[in-house]
Parts: sequence; structure tokens; C-alpha cells
Amino acid sequence: MKPFHRGELAVQERAGLSERARAVSAAIMTEIPAVAADFLAEQPVLFIGAADSSGNVWSSLLTGEPGFITVSGPSSLSVAATPSTGDPLHRTLAEPARLGMIALQPGTRRRMRMNGTARPTDGGLEIRLEQIYANCPKYIQKREPHWQPAAPGEPREGGALTGEDITLVENTDTFFIATTDTDGNADASHRGGDPGFLEALSPHRLRWPDYVGNSMFNTFGNLEVNPRAGLLIPDWTTGTLLHLTGMAAVDWDPDHAAALPGAQRVVDFTVERLIRIDHASPLRWSAPQFSRFNPPTR
Repeated sequence: MKPFHRGELAVQERAGLSERARAVSAAIMTEIPAVAADFLAEQPVLFIGAADSSGNVWSSLLTGEPGFITVSGPSSLSVAATPSTGDPLHRTLAEPARLGMIALQPGTRRRMRMNGTARPTDGGLEIRLEQIYANCPKYIQKREPHWQPAAPGEPREGGALTGEDITLVENTDTFFIATTDTDGNADASHRGGDPGFLEALSPHRLRWPDYVGNSMFNTFGNLEVNPRAGLLIPDWTTGTLLHLTGMAAVDWDPDHAAALPGAQRVVDFTVERLIRIDHASPLRWSAPQFSRFNPPTR
């Protein structure tokens, strides 16, 4: 399997980073190394992304006591969790689905991305992996988790952000974005920065700066061929999850990027649908120690 599809190659070339991308592509593996297996066994959360039956892309998370993610083969995982009722990926993962994943450990600022195909099992998922690779620790805020019994509220669905949603957006320092290519292969990625880096320009429109990354442009490459995307904005103190699906567009205008500190490019996101579930996650997290790599916000 080639490390990059045509969308990723096109974006790498436009950014002038094709050679750098080829060099870092050596980190993409098809089998799980022992150090990665140990890392996964420690995790209480797995961030995921996939497209539903209508082609809408969503991002969500799965939680469990450490050990709920286990390596079941050289290129496969068993996950002892599924999305709860009301989660936008609940029905999607009740059947075989292309799945993007990122295991993120805020306490150590480590993360690992994985992409493959998930199939439902009795109480969980079996996932055949096609891509496995570590990401750098930039823009991860340091936090420590603790558990609190989940008491999810009723899902609230809508087509526009409320004032409460906008407050969550504007105070966040971390969110997750899911994208897919034209074949439905999914990817999940992390975005971090100081509070205010994610802006709500209106109840239907968000914007964020694209900071220096690993040069692979997995997210941008998918958007090049399929503009649909899903965002997950977690409230780290209450367990509330705000899921958004819509259309994302990369703005390459250097003047627009220059207006946002640290931005290489700018991303505009149009909200089409949202699902908010208060207190959805049993994980709560300590106050953040912000990454030293975060550019200042305006």
C-alpha cells in the first residue's frame, strides 16, 4: 500500500514539502511494534473518526479502563468498547466500517495514529490496521485523567451552534478532526493550541490556524479530494462532547494566514449538523499545562 494518495501528494507539493513528506513516510508501519502495544495497553481513551451511511464524517471517542485496547495480532487490535446510543458513530460501528484512530496520552504528550477497518464483536470492535505511526508531541496540553461515573444527558441535535456551544468552542485548547478520502478510508487527527485558537465566526462557521506539522498532510490531503469533515470538541472538566459534521476548506492565502499568529494556512469549517451530549464521557481531566509550542492567540 502506498503511503500517500493523490490528495496528500497534491497538498505536499503545493506546500513545497514533498521531499520532507517522503522522508517522514518511513515512519508509517503496517505492523504494531512492541513499544506501541505497551503504549496502547496504558490508554483509557481512543479518539476515532468515520463516515456514516450518508457520507457525513464524524469524530468521537471510546473509553475504558487501561487494557481495554489490546493487540490481537501483528496488525490488529481488539477494543472492548463501542459508541453509546446517541453517539453519531453508534450505528456506523455496528457494521464493518473504515475507521481512523488516534491514541493520545496528554500526561506524557504522546500520540499514535492508526487507520484500518473495524468490525463489531460481542461488546467491542476488532480492527485490522493498515497504517500505524507515531506523531510528534507538539500542541498537546499536559493533563492527567480521573474517572467519574458517566451520567449522559439526552443528545441534543441541531444545525447551528448555540451560545453554550460557542462558549465551549472559544474556550477549548484541543479538538479532534476526522476526514476520509474518496474510497472512505478514514483518518483521525488532533489539533491543539491556546484557548481562542479555534474561533466561532458565526453559529454556522468555525476557523482555526494550521500550525507547522509533520508534513504528511493526511487531513489536508483528504480534504483535497473530499471536503466533508467531523469535529469532536470535548469539555475536559465535565465530560461533555460536542460532535460537529460539515464541510472544511483550506485557505492558502498567505495574507489571511499572516493575520493569525503561527498560522501556515487557515481552515474554514461550515457546520451542517451537530450532536451535543452533556457528561457523555466518564473521563475527567486536570487543568492543562499548555504546550510550549502553542503560538499566541490574538
